[in-house]
Amino acid sequence: MALDPNIKILLVEDAGVMRKMERKTLATLGFENVIEAVDGDDAATKLQQDPDVDLVISDWNMPNMNGFELLVWMRERDKFRDLPFLMATGRGEKREVEEAREAGVSSFISKPFDAAELKSKIEEAFGVLQTEETEREEKPRLTEDGKVRIRASHIQITDHLALGVLKHLIGTGEMKPQHFELETEILPGWNPVAESLEKNNSDVAFILAPLAMDLFNYDVPISLTLFTHKNGSIFVRSRRGGDYVDPFDKFFIDKSFYIPHFMSVHHMLAHLFFKKIGLRPGMPGKEETNVNFEVVAPIKMPEFLNQNPNSSGFLVAEPLGTKAIANGVAELQALSSELWENHPCCVCAVQNEMIENYPDAIGEFTRMIVQAGKYIEQKPGAAAEIAVNFLDPRRNLGLKVPLLKNVLTEPKGIKFGDLYPVVDDLNRFQEYMHYEMGVGGLIDVERFVDLRFADEAVPGAKKVVMPSIFHDDEETSMQILNRKLIKDKEQTTKALLNKEGKYLMFALDDQYFGIDILKIIEISRMMPVREIPESPDFVKGVVNFRGKVIPVAEPRRLFGLPAKEASEEGFIIILELEKLSGSSLLGLIVDSVSEIANVKASDISDAPGFVRGKKTKYISALAKFDDKVRILVDVDRLMRRDDAEVVADLYEEEEVE
Repeated sequence: MALDPNIKILLVEDAGVMRKMERKTLATLGFENVIEAVDGDDAATKLQQDPDVDLVISDWNMPNMNGFELLVWMRERDKFRDLPFLMATGRGEKREVEEAREAGVSSFISKPFDAAELKSKIEEAFGVLQTEETEREEKPRLTEDGKVRIRASHIQITDHLALGVLKHLIGTGEMKPQHFELETEILPGWNPVAESLEKNNSDVAFILAPLAMDLFNYDVPISLTLFTHKNGSIFVRSRRGGDYVDPFDKFFIDKSFYIPHFMSVHHMLAHLFFKKIGLRPGMPGKEETNVNFEVVAPIKMPEFLNQNPNSSGFLVAEPLGTKAIANGVAELQALSSELWENHPCCVCAVQNEMIENYPDAIGEFTRMIVQAGKYIEQKPGAAAEIAVNFLDPRRNLGLKVPLLKNVLTEPKGIKFGDLYPVVDDLNRFQEYMHYEMGVGGLIDVERFVDLRFADEAVPGAKKVVMPSIFHDDEETSMQILNRKLIKDKEQTTKALLNKEGKYLMFALDDQYFGIDILKIIEISRMMPVREIPESPDFVKGVVNFRGKVIPVAEPRRLFGLPAKEASEEGFIIILELEKLSGSSLLGLIVDSVSEIANVKASDISDAPGFVRGKKTKYISALAKFDDKVRILVDVDRLMRRDDAEVVADLYEEEEVE
């Protein structure tokens, strides 16, 4: 039974950017009848004023009355006792899920989540039987030649590259498993990976160590067989958060700081850093907190950082931090290894059933992951090429080989050459999170870690394992804090890496510009443009593109070039751009298009502050080759302009009559 799209939803969320994103997600599911509340007190008032609310979707951590207190308040009143309540929160521990269920929650979803997850949880909150839900196609466990099918899940981060390299080497025949056949699946976030393990939809998962330990603590039958990497995360600071001046700690006070999951090394290391510089980090809603952690999907962090001036930065797995630096959104603050050298992060978790029934296959899989890790260390350039296709098959991240190679060769960055699980490091993990942060329970790590396969894959590993050094001293954190700006070659290199690639060159008068071809949907001859009354001056109007109305802009106005009537000989370049509300289309009117050029980092120099005397923020860089200078356009900055977003929101989804 399908839910009525006209149900009235009360959305309770204190973070404005998060509330906007969740409302957009609801809209994509057809739910437009949404009212908003900024905390539990506001929600309680609106519930008493509006008797027609059909569903409450609430965050947990909020100031004043939090989401859990709101739930208890509702269940104590006859009027709201049976009103469906969906808790949508960054708190992802199993313990808290159980607390919410005991208090009467209808459904529970952990951040970050996507539209499909939210739809499922809304249906669950209403008790709707999902009879049309597609079940995973069950294949025979063994192939025709007797190999075991291993289903492995992961997300789009460099931490999981060993799995991608293994898949590539099997595909090319350089590795030939005797006991297994590998199937990999990209999942949209950490919660789907955890759920896939819990429901036994994945045999193997590359997953955050604390998240896997929390599953084990609640009797999910899994074991840790291998680390998937060491180090590999990055701490970046927002470029929109104001000037970074002494005293530097004030830059972070009363601002949001993004982490990818509540149960993660990123949460732990961010907490350690802020605590050691004298701040009080925590989830929103606690009076004593002055740095607010918010859980955001890794691939959305750069967008959130750029659109929210009240956010200070994020700590996340690569290559997302380096990409944010390259796109001009963030500045490098530190690498995670500066706080904890050779730290674990993601681990390989395996279903116990697989270990018991198919030990030869799991043993061979473990050996080959170790070999894939060594391949990455020895051939980072080739591994970077593999990474682009494995981590970004749909090109929604815009990853490029030079950027990934930089990540893989960073001296203090990610390491794949030593994947042997260190029990003491996992104990350090859980003890810091439990005792210092009040997060997670304590497990018997010796029972959780199965070293049989790692001992076979890495003979003598216990004698050569890289030393783990935990910098829980104030001096280290203060040194990181007092870096006003990293101006060395490392920062400059990162800032140019993501600009290397193939560009479509176009002309405006006698100047040549370039746009990354990954942004381009189509190049069209000039077509009729319908003007929009009172639109921004750079918006020419709208056009009919494949049955949809999309805005078109005149870039010459942005670059200070004289106005000119569009010629029938001109072109419209159709771009697909990503923003918080999803992808959007935009047309650029240009005089002519000339070529697709392969622009190398060595051809690129930083963008100037002025073009023909007019200051502009829409220039990414200059590229000089063939004795000519081309201006590389930062189209994403164009679309971050409020007026452009308004036009896109108004017109991009309209159907042409």
